[in-house]
Amino acid sequence: MRPIANTAASESISRRLMLKRAGMGMGSLALAGIATSDSNGRETHFPGKAKHVIHVFLNGGVSQVDTFDPKPELTKRGGQMLPFENLQTERRTGVALPSPFTFKRFGQSGIPISDIFPHLSKCADDLLVVRSMFAELPSHELSLMLMNTGDQRLVRPSVGSWLTWGMGSENQNLPGFVALCPGGFPVGGAGNWRSAFLPGIYQGTHVDTSQTDPTKLIANVQNQRMSPSEQNEQFTLLQQINQRHLSERPHEAALEARIRSFELAYRMQSAATDAFDISREPQYILDLYGTTPQNRQLLLARRLVERGVRFVQTWHGNMQPWDSHSNIKSAHRQVASECDQGLAALITDLKQRGLLDQTLILCTGEFGRTPSVEMEQNGSGAAQGRDHNHWGFSIWMAGGGVKAGTIYGATDDFGFQAVENRVSIHDLHATMLHLLGFDHTRLTYRYAGRDFRLTDVHGEVVHDILA
Repeated sequence: MRPIANTAASESISRRLMLKRAGMGMGSLALAGIATSDSNGRETHFPGKAKHVIHVFLNGGVSQVDTFDPKPELTKRGGQMLPFENLQTERRTGVALPSPFTFKRFGQSGIPISDIFPHLSKCADDLLVVRSMFAELPSHELSLMLMNTGDQRLVRPSVGSWLTWGMGSENQNLPGFVALCPGGFPVGGAGNWRSAFLPGIYQGTHVDTSQTDPTKLIANVQNQRMSPSEQNEQFTLLQQINQRHLSERPHEAALEARIRSFELAYRMQSAATDAFDISREPQYILDLYGTTPQNRQLLLARRLVERGVRFVQTWHGNMQPWDSHSNIKSAHRQVASECDQGLAALITDLKQRGLLDQTLILCTGEFGRTPSVEMEQNGSGAAQGRDHNHWGFSIWMAGGGVKAGTIYGATDDFGFQAVENRVSIHDLHATMLHLLGFDHTRLTYRYAGRDFRLTDVHGEVVHDILA
């Protein structure tokens, strides 16, 4: 059983002994890899139903009343002021704005889904829709940090870092945590997948998926100037120097992380190129997912978890593509069309491969949007868009031990505030960890004289959404 609390120093000692016993060269690489990722993973607190997570981040703020939470009362009250005076939003809002989209019930479960998701709606019976999420503030930066690290202000490890630290990886030649984001970094940058005080090897590896050449997705993944034998000689020498340096500084976690990063980068040269080369997929799979950058990302996510990567996060874009402050009718329909086919394909593909039960798909934004129209900044009228809304919003999950074909929680009659079975971000994290076999109160790491955990002093497992 993994210790309840651990420190960088204790991890450093075990890895250092492994390296000493193995000697130098390729033998040391193999054993060093065991410390970061062994073929069997690491023992969790109890048997978990999920082994991998794919977090689809529709960043910018998905409107709940235009996707998974239809509100007939909002339609009836269109053009009228809503009875909310104390729910502060980031900008001034006006009258009720009915959804411009049509909802229908799908599958045996009858889950209502907007017509902007024609492909995903066919997977309704695989979805668990949580309508009662809430965050703390209507700010992109703060809410992104809260969703990804459990704290919106302080530097804390991300969910993926906690998970790979707690479970290890199933592939010695790929990172345990990969962040797929096209065109650069999202708001908040690498802070969204940081390891913070956890060892640096558990930080997410960013992959720029705007590139289609698998050798360019990760910068410098291949050395074009040296032959494999020359690289081997160079790396063996580097290992010897690093080992000597480490032996004189046995408690330097940052040095340990740097050494392990070199080791992983060396091993990744062939494995990463293979994993990111979607041209190796049969044509029917490529057709199933579609060709947009978001759909390609989702296919990459499947290929990565299939190869043992523990946590994959796919970002819809490097800014806030779902941030529809104006003309939500065309804006939300456009961004939904960029990922709808791939989302349905991901569920279908994982199910056909027998991987859906052990892979938790989590699809979220950082908050929702207001049911009232956002006013122009000069106060001259409305732009037919919606402001940020952290009081109540929807997410969905699939696979990994969740109760499929289910709706959990509710917002008020207008979709503004979560009022029934409210679920905080801390509750969501606690539930995710439970599905993966962890008691969130026991997955702790000692740093600066105290035990830290992803959920801090908060969070309750939402047992009603577990299968």
